[in-house]
Amino acid sequence: MKFAVIVFPGSNCDHDAYHAAKHVLGQDAEFVWHKETSLQAADVVILPGGFSHGDYLRTGAIARFSPVMASVQAFAAGGGPVLGICNGFQVLLEAGLLPGAMLRNADLKFHCEHVHIRVEVVDTSFTQLCRSGQVLRIPIAHGEGNYFASPEVLRMLEEQRRVVFRYVTPGGEVAESANPNGSARNIAGICSERRNVVGLMPHPERACERVLGSADGLVLFESVVASLLDSTGLAPPGSTAAREAGELPAIRS
Repeated sequence: MKFAVIVFPGSNCDHDAYHAAKHVLGQDAEFVWHKETSLQAADVVILPGGFSHGDYLRTGAIARFSPVMASVQAFAAGGGPVLGICNGFQVLLEAGLLPGAMLRNADLKFHCEHVHIRVEVVDTSFTQLCRSGQVLRIPIAHGEGNYFASPEVLRMLEEQRRVVFRYVTPGGEVAESANPNGSARNIAGICSERRNVVGLMPHPERACERVLGSADGLVLFESVVASLLDSTGLAPPGSTAAREAGELPAIRS
């Protein structure tokens, strides 16, 4: 399975995503510079976190015009799985691949901490190995993660079950105190109508090894590999199922 990690000027989590895919999950991975027009025959595309183009104008507003984004748009339109993390989520919003927009955090402060998010749906490319209602401990690092959408769009997202992650307490309860940035309805991540494009503000790639404080984010990467290999009936290389079957050594912690 091949992961393409898109690199914009100002990306600073590209190596984290590459490490998660290649060294933790054991899959092929390749960096793709934003001026490229090919995704190098990728099976999965990741738009990583960072500060693309210095976050000038608005977060992600310049990156959406990068040449590679035409290929990302076509890949997504063809059903290919795309994951936008933090700044990558912001780019997906600006590019129209996901609805809504990002505002400054409600308290106007940059937040760098672990939060808890609840998995709301398990039928996306990146959550199929999750349990509905599962609570993940994942770090955030952003100053503009306050998800905003019109009442009509928020209603549509809820009705179509496109809210994928929600900020919650450690016990899984939706509460204002658990919302680090003021996001509407405690939304931490959403998906496209076809459920193959997912964007979230927390950083699952920084929570793939227990030594980092949490390995809860690994399930998103395992899920997308599983979703692409489902038809074969085989356990995805590097997955928990494969390790438990004795096919591979355990992921290092």
